[in-house]
Amino acid sequence: MQINVENIGKKFVREWIIRRASFKLEKGRSYTFVGPNGSGKSTLLQLLTGMMPVSEGKIEYLSSSGKILEIDQWYKNLVIAAPYLELIEEFTLRELVDFHRQFKVLKNGMSSPDFEDFTELSHARNKMIRHFSSGMKQRVKLGLAFTSDVPVIFLDEPTTNLDVTGIRWYLDHVVGSTSGQLLLLGSNVEQEYEFCENIISVSAFK
Repeated sequence: MQINVENIGKKFVREWIIRRASFKLEKGRSYTFVGPNGSGKSTLLQLLTGMMPVSEGKIEYLSSSGKILEIDQWYKNLVIAAPYLELIEEFTLRELVDFHRQFKVLKNGMSSPDFEDFTELSHARNKMIRHFSSGMKQRVKLGLAFTSDVPVIFLDEPTTNLDVTGIRWYLDHVVGSTSGQLLLLGSNVEQEYEFCENIISVSAFK
């Protein structure tokens, strides 16, 4: 899997948030987009996921065979964990994971109980998501990202709402759980990406 970005930009009304961004992102590597709050990290990640259209330039998604993927096929190849994405709060944790598994296979044949153990949330398997704390919800989002068997993982501000224990859990799993995949992060907290081999400053795309 490879993502080719050619001179993309995003404009809101009269302001360019991102401009003239060009780079290649390759499977098996990790990349972190860094910059202060408001610099455009989340906007750039949303452009890369296809959640938001570009105002100029183009983004190509290439399969392992080099074939360009259409957008409806691209979505099958990615998973996202971000503060602005909501979980289905009417589900219990078990129901949510069962639902997710209908669309994204979990790695190594992982079952829903296995997922609950992995996230250390087995005690809350029958609890509705709406009654989870913000930290528990974030751990569920990260757990789904880490365990989904897809080529590309997007993590935007991954330790948002996590306490010390949750941050330690993230750091314990982020490298080993994403090996061989294309990992893309948006962050301004060095601890979240200290393992990352490619650091890209969003400030360069202005």
